[in-house]
Amino acid sequence: MTTPARSHRPDHHSPATGTHVLDAADRTAVGAIAERLAADGGEISSAEWLDRVRDAALALPVGLRRSLRALQRHSGAAGSLLVRGLPIGDAAALPPTPAVGGSAQHTPTPPSAALMLAVLALGEPVAFRAEKKGLLVHDVVPVPGSEEMQGNEGSVDLEFHVENAFHPHRPDHVLLLCLRSDHEGTAGLRLACARRALPLLDDRVREALARPEFVTAPPPSFGGVGDETQPHAVLGGDPDDPDVVVDFGVTRAVTAEGEAALPALHGALAATSRTLVLRPGDLAIVDNRVTLHGRTAFRPRYDGRDRWLQRAFAVSDLRRSRDHRPADGHVLVR
Repeated sequence: MTTPARSHRPDHHSPATGTHVLDAADRTAVGAIAERLAADGGEISSAEWLDRVRDAALALPVGLRRSLRALQRHSGAAGSLLVRGLPIGDAAALPPTPAVGGSAQHTPTPPSAALMLAVLALGEPVAFRAEKKGLLVHDVVPVPGSEEMQGNEGSVDLEFHVENAFHPHRPDHVLLLCLRSDHEGTAGLRLACARRALPLLDDRVREALARPEFVTAPPPSFGGVGDETQPHAVLGGDPDDPDVVVDFGVTRAVTAEGEAALPALHGALAATSRTLVLRPGDLAIVDNRVTLHGRTAFRPRYDGRDRWLQRAFAVSDLRRSRDHRPADGHVLVR
């Protein structure tokens, strides 16, 4: 499917690579907003604080809001947006990188406020009660003893996956803000967009992927909570631009045709993927409907200076999951 060209892009946005670079003035403006929100205190997950962030997001620089709005409408061939130069406060003042399982942010800081500004400019935040206690801003950090884990606490190669592929209300966008790089600067965020990969597959493979012949389990970050899904298709929606639902760590086929199709899809995704080494202030926003992400391996030292990302989820239509969210909150309980 051909996407019409968009006009009136700011000079610092590159639709070809899905990158938006904040200039000095915009960085200062975003930093001032984030500092004010952090100074407000309270709880990140509280309705009162989120209301303030929702209002404050309207004051973000026009160029940034335009890029986020464009991503929401159509994420392009990259299926993602990289925002560079987001203010995260004084790097020297950052606390040590957390190194415990289930780490998440309770109270606002300048980085978590900047992250939530982007979330609420895109849509609404969601979280899952079984993961990180339902908090909205997660710490993606290496945890001692979890090196081999296929999840956000591991440090081995992380397989390509759609975030929470097992859940009917998985996020529309996954946001990853880098606060601290790994020591060697080699940990890479791997992105693989179906729009680039699917043309490499023959019709028979695509037809197999479009049949409900696959089941997916919850990822390890959910603590083994929940059963495998009912059989589902990996490709759904418009055949010319399908959504993708697969986690190569926990998705399996239930037919021989499906079993042959999964590695073919994996190969096409790997062949068309790109790897981003995130630096402090980089915000990667992944269109979770068409783009899979993973991570290359790295070596943590557990010295308080390890790689530290903060993660949040956004949905475009919060109402769709109303029966999963008590009191119309932001936490899905089932």
